[in-house]
Amino acid sequence: MYDLRELYQEIVMDHNRRPRNFHKLEEANRTADGFNPLCGDQINLYLIVEDEVIDDVGFEGAGCAISKASASMMTESVKGKSVAEAEKTFDAFRHMITRQPGEDFDAEMLGDLEILSRVSEYPARIKCATLSWHTLKSALNGQGEQVKTE
Repeated sequence: MYDLRELYQEIVMDHNRRPRNFHKLEEANRTADGFNPLCGDQINLYLIVEDEVIDDVGFEGAGCAISKASASMMTESVKGKSVAEAEKTFDAFRHMITRQPGEDFDAEMLGDLEILSRVSEYPARIKCATLSWHTLKSALNGQGEQVKTE
């Protein structure tokens, strides 16, 4: 039997050291930038959306391990999804991270993202975990303006 805390740390550190989809997409047709002034996390998100499907996604940026891991896992989870599915995943992730202790969340919809549920135990880190997600929401809505966590 594995220890959930160890698994959480292992996955977060793996995504921090080797982030998936960590590159600029020159041909992106939707982009957004995010910034967390509290700790300095920043992200540039690039999407290729065709026929309301996220065909490709990439990001660049710098930040803490949770911020980078969350961005990496987010890109894996939304690639190939429709915009509507990605927005539902955003809502489910935000609920999971900001829920009250003991409150249920949609683990089935979130899949591997469930491992980040531990972030809800550390209120100061919630903005780190959600920065990339709010940036995704801005890019999907075509707003293209900088997202701030404040």
